[in-house]
Amino acid sequence: MKYRKNEKTGKDVSLLGFGAMRLPQNEDGSIDEAEAIRCIRYAIDNGVNYVDTAYPYHDGKSEPLVGKALKDGYREKVILASKLPLWAIKKREDMYDLIATQLDRLDDTFIDNYLIHDINDESYNDVKKWDIISFMQEMKAAGKIGNIGFSYHGTTTEFFKELIDLFDWDFVQIQLNYMDVEYQAGVAGLKYAAAKGIPVVIMEPLRGGKLVDVIPDTIQAFWDSTPVTRTPAEWALRWVANFPEVLTILSGMSSMAQVEDNIRILSEADADSLTAEELDIVAKVADEYHKRIPYGCTACKYCLPCPVNIDIPHVIEVRNEVSVYGAKEKLTFAYESFLDPKPAVCITCRKCEEICPQHLPVSDIMTETAGIFA
Repeated sequence: MKYRKNEKTGKDVSLLGFGAMRLPQNEDGSIDEAEAIRCIRYAIDNGVNYVDTAYPYHDGKSEPLVGKALKDGYREKVILASKLPLWAIKKREDMYDLIATQLDRLDDTFIDNYLIHDINDESYNDVKKWDIISFMQEMKAAGKIGNIGFSYHGTTTEFFKELIDLFDWDFVQIQLNYMDVEYQAGVAGLKYAAAKGIPVVIMEPLRGGKLVDVIPDTIQAFWDSTPVTRTPAEWALRWVANFPEVLTILSGMSSMAQVEDNIRILSEADADSLTAEELDIVAKVADEYHKRIPYGCTACKYCLPCPVNIDIPHVIEVRNEVSVYGAKEKLTFAYESFLDPKPAVCITCRKCEEICPQHLPVSDIMTETAGIFA
């Protein structure tokens, strides 16, 4: 396993981190506890020393599972990360109850890396309202957490930079993959944080599996043209690992095969190791994916609020991903679980279309998306 030094703590961190958001599951959707523990312990036995979970993962079952997996001497071998859920805070006292619940779930007294979960343009108001940074400092002083960070899901790099300059963070976590070089924090955000001496943890290097599960023929043609033979997962992970500013890459591994493959890949990947030709091919793959996007929604949210409360940008995102990845089945869960109300309730008032900067046929997209998942 490759390791990179966290200059703030002096610790060597495995380039592969185990993300406990997509653990092995039984047919009914519950965590396959025995297999999940086997996967986590196998990863640790083979050099992984960073394990990341969160309050809502697997409907609250991820933290208890991780706690069980880290018994029998495994806890001492890893940096354990979890997150404070902003959306669950209704009053300041809730923060104390939440971290107490998380420590109880983990059956632990200490969380090495504790993040403010999902800071974005809107949720930052809650960070200020509840004075969450002072709470994090209090928990650090009390010996309940080690390092203070946040995970970013905002819309712009500029806002990310503002957050970076707000506080002397111990680390941050951002989404990054070869399709998202300018999305959320993006590559510019990665480099900005690193220049400030802040370690950066990467999430979604495979875009939730979308870059590897179903490969369109036009994309596969590019991979087949490469001078070396690598799987799509290897290309994606090596692309992220190529940045020396990256501390560790979280992968949500849901099978032992994925664990073994990711360990192999990130035991071989080095920073600045991809050639100019290889980087050019990855860029062409990203461009081809982007060309497959049918609707150029920028998620500016001018269309909101919708009279019938449809999350219009989210619906368009799901619709676009059907075309981009050709993986309707993969997206059905997102459609069923996170889109409420469904686009079928659209009343075609077309008010959203009148103010959409991209002049998108929003009502037609709602009807089209509802039909795809009917």
